[in-house]
Amino acid sequence: MTAPETRTAPDGGSALVLRHAPGAPQAAVLLLHGGRADGLTAPTWLNLPGRRMRPFASAVRRAARPHPLLVAEVRYRHRGWNGPRGDAARDARRALDELRDLTAPELPVVLVGHSMGGRAALRVAGDPRVAGVVALAPWIPAGEPVEQLDGRTLLVLHDERDRITEARRSWAYLARARAAGAHGAGIVMSEGRHAMLRDAGAWHRLTGLGAAAALGLAALPEPLRAAADGPGDGRTTAAEVLAALDHPHPGRTGP
Repeated sequence: MTAPETRTAPDGGSALVLRHAPGAPQAAVLLLHGGRADGLTAPTWLNLPGRRMRPFASAVRRAARPHPLLVAEVRYRHRGWNGPRGDAARDARRALDELRDLTAPELPVVLVGHSMGGRAALRVAGDPRVAGVVALAPWIPAGEPVEQLDGRTLLVLHDERDRITEARRSWAYLARARAAGAHGAGIVMSEGRHAMLRDAGAWHRLTGLGAAAALGLAALPEPLRAAADGPGDGRTTAAEVLAALDHPHPGRTGP
């Protein structure tokens, strides 16, 4: 992997950190880590939520092989969402603008966001280049908009024992987004709670698969395809999807 490279935005503060930038990428993945409801201080150099997203970057690249991907992270100016300010979403939009300046205009992008980063990813999914969102244990307060997901791929992963964000809100949001035109599915994770540490390999693998499939670079296993295309609630379990991956049947490429 190439060394991290920070791009500086015109206002002197970069919202984008490149983690892997091949010479001719076919698509881009933008990672958005978690944060707090409120917090106006800047993240520290340690930034544990940001470090937690690094394995997801590797997983997405593995799932998309042999197709080269540009992988980048959003750099937040503040730790929190901060109410109507929506700081994380504002920084996500800035990062998408910076990414647009670095790549071909038609390069598709998938957003992978955890917790507050999941909320930010969903908010900015209406950007014309965004092909889809993978939301990991997302923070979704009541009344979050869904219209921007029309025509996009949406994959939501949540452990129903999560005590920080509520899986029931994720499933309600998924249902609303599907009704609004999103091609969406949910994966009920058996372990991991909010930090996604237990059974981390399953979180990484399924996220990589979902992101690559949203970009049309990988095939969806049958349980996930059926959940996304079927008339039900759009949910399946991690165990079902992983079993299908380990014992594959002929499938199609893309969502």
